Amino acid sequence: MSTRLRWLGHSALLLENDGKNVLIDPFLTGNPKAAITADEAPADLILISHGHGDHVGDAVAIAKRTGATVATNYEISEWLKNPARGLKRVEGLQHGGGFTFDDWVRVKLTLAFHGSALPDGSNGGNPCGFLLTFPDGVKVYDAADTALFGDMALIGEEGIDLALLPIGDYYTMGPDDSIRAVKLLKPRYVAPIHYNTFPTIAQDVAAWAKRIETETDAHPVLLEPGDWFTIEK
Repeated sequence: MSTRLRWLGHSALLLENDGKNVLIDPFLTGNPKAAITADEAPADLILISHGHGDHVGDAVAIAKRTGATVATNYEISEWLKNPARGLKRVEGLQHGGGFTFDDWVRVKLTLAFHGSALPDGSNGGNPCGFLLTFPDGVKVYDAADTALFGDMALIGEEGIDLALLPIGDYYTMGPDDSIRAVKLLKPRYVAPIHYNTFPTIAQDVAAWAKRIETETDAHPVLLEPGDWFTIEK
């Protein structure tokens, strides 16, 4: 049993373990960097970090097609259950809380500093990141959209195998603060997300990776949209 990551472009992520799939922030339709279409996305569990359209994305359509459970914060969970969306298998967690899905993957909601208004203007509650623990012991931290914050050091105490950090700047932390985040989190591997999708968040990812190698103890993981990375324990 191994855990592997597929970057689908922007902040859309697919994590595969034991033949099951966790799909995170599935913004595929309208994503110029999307590696697959919404109709191709597998999912047993869908996680939504906050209410912005480039993170809610195609979650409703994919959940209806696959029958996946959707986990997010309480406010977004209620929005998803509204008859206008009509999802039934929804879990509304809150920050600091966790849940083990199908005796398989444990998901804990972490802090994130960002906005969360939903596409129709509804209240999306507070944004979050995710700490996932798989049966093989692999721990993955998806910071999602956030600024740098000091409590990343507490998250790092969990023992992170792979951290996924936004580096695009403008809407989230940029390269400089992401380096500081890595120093707090102390992951074995780190991969960048939320960059180069649009001109506003364009970054030199090769230069970022070099800084990770020279300024931290983590190993940078650079993926093209659609690429896989196996997280060795």
